[in-house]
Amino acid sequence: MIDNPLAQKLGNHKIVLASGSPRRQQFFKDLGVDVEIRLQAVDEVYPDTLKGQEISSFLAELKATPFKDTLAPHEILITSDTVVWHEGESLAKALDEQEARSMLQKLSGTWHEVITSVCFTTVTNQHMVNAVTKVKFAVLSKDEITYYLQKFRPYDKAGAYGIQEWIGAIAIERIEGAYNTVVGLPTHLVYKTLMDMVS
Repeated sequence: MIDNPLAQKLGNHKIVLASGSPRRQQFFKDLGVDVEIRLQAVDEVYPDTLKGQEISSFLAELKATPFKDTLAPHEILITSDTVVWHEGESLAKALDEQEARSMLQKLSGTWHEVITSVCFTTVTNQHMVNAVTKVKFAVLSKDEITYYLQKFRPYDKAGAYGIQEWIGAIAIERIEGAYNTVVGLPTHLVYKTLMDMVS
């Protein structure tokens, strides 16, 4: 039986994932790569002059900061951040139902960009990759928004929605780019970057 190409190439390298997201953890299982989860609280504040991809890149790099002095030579730290960018505004995680409702009302019937940045950190260098996917929402009724918020409570997700949930099934009219980027990790870029890093 042929071994997983990435797992085989990584050899003795250890992937450290600094994310509590079950979706991102599952993606690495899907890639056939074992990861060690390490978590550190980071105040996700960025300069208000940043826009779009600049925000997700800044935060992905910021999340790596607490780990830089503790990495072993064989470890590759992965941190990431996802931004929903809509008409010149970043829609972050909603604080409550009212804010989430406002976000979904803005997204209703319009296009937006989902930008995910992934930062790869070792003891010797740091590398950033970015992926952008465009998403078109159908017009959402008040009842649809209310049902989704009360049933799924998507307050841990940028833009107050998860494309893999009910709202993705009923509201996504078009998508231009990688689906996994919207879920939270551009797996195709992660795979390619890791393959290149250990070549």
